[in-house]
Amino acid sequence: MSFNTISVVGLGYIGLPTAAMFASRKKKVIGVDVNQHAVDTINRGEIHIVEPDLDMIVHAAVTEGYLKATTTPEPADAFLIAVPTPFKSTLNKESDSVIPEPDLSYIKKASEAIAPVLKKGDLVILESTSPVGATEQMAVWLAAARPDLTFPGPESSYTDTNIDVNVAHCPERVLPGHVVRELVENDRVIGGITAKCSARSVELYKTFVQGECVITNARTAEMAKLTENSCRDVQIAFANELSIICDKLDIDVWELISLANRHPRINILQPGPGVGGHCIAVDPWFIVSKTPEQAQMIHTARKVNDAKPEWVIGKVKLAIADFLQANPTKTTKDVTVACYGLAFKPDIDDLRESPALNIAKQVAEIHSGTVIGVEPNIKELPASITSFKLSSIEKAEQSADVHLLLVDHKEFKNHAIKSEYLIDTKGVWK
Repeated sequence: MSFNTISVVGLGYIGLPTAAMFASRKKKVIGVDVNQHAVDTINRGEIHIVEPDLDMIVHAAVTEGYLKATTTPEPADAFLIAVPTPFKSTLNKESDSVIPEPDLSYIKKASEAIAPVLKKGDLVILESTSPVGATEQMAVWLAAARPDLTFPGPESSYTDTNIDVNVAHCPERVLPGHVVRELVENDRVIGGITAKCSARSVELYKTFVQGECVITNARTAEMAKLTENSCRDVQIAFANELSIICDKLDIDVWELISLANRHPRINILQPGPGVGGHCIAVDPWFIVSKTPEQAQMIHTARKVNDAKPEWVIGKVKLAIADFLQANPTKTTKDVTVACYGLAFKPDIDDLRESPALNIAKQVAEIHSGTVIGVEPNIKELPASITSFKLSSIEKAEQSADVHLLLVDHKEFKNHAIKSEYLIDTKGVWK
């Protein structure tokens, strides 16, 4: 059975590019999202997110009639679920005992939404990053909503002969700003609950994936994505902890890392103000929440990286104090602090889960003087942020007394600022 119509549920930073790639291969694609604004925007041939080259692909797909968006699922041959998996609670930094737990309610709602339009022979793929066992749980929810169809059930009944609807977990591995290219070129992990589920998923993704489709089971596929991001998190935590140690010992951490990396089997990552984004700062908690007794190193890495912003803010406080000591005629209200970079990583506009943005907001909250933000990739701040304003790098250089570099955007690499009162969390202006 071929895949003539594909439905993508959740049209965000992963769902929309995925839908667009299928549509670019002349497949009929139905995108589903609860956000009416997103639906309307896409149906105009425009995009509501920022991703290079995606706007052209979406425009062409909509214009040629291969892609449409709706708020209600319609019948299709394959359904890809790409909805958020947030936390039930946030980490309480005052208590090490609180572990954020994944909230599967979005996946459950998406499953219940597509259930009425499922038919025999369909394929349902969970792309959302999720804890181990989520795909099997999704199959349970689907089975409960559609008792007239058979789904992969308990392990003893995992057979391909008695399953009407195939279910799999196939996580993405893409970098913001490079999603369109990496969706095509990267290897794809295919985790079917049964062998047939995997085979059908490979058939689907080979519509546009040029990388290798590597088959495993659903649980291992779920764990693979979590493992990849947890590994990065642990490596970053080592670099961040090293930066704090070096500051204590009056050692240039970037020089130290450069020297250590000359060892043929050493590759230490670069420290920063913390870890943000939607994967590396999130996925490790899915492992910790499932196996809190076993995931000691992963848990510690999370705490190290979550604590780094507070350390940075402490350095800002010290810089302000040093400035006031050197300028006794001035008060705290006279001191202007400039925060360079607000996105969660270099050369993108995405502010979501950004430690840099959170640091800037916290500095603005505790500092009675002026705080300005410099973010070359956005034109305006979100309406919710009123504690500081945007500025150009040139104006910030002229007006600020204390300079805080948070993100190593290319614009900052090309415009070095020299100041006695500089906190450089990325080693660009050191």
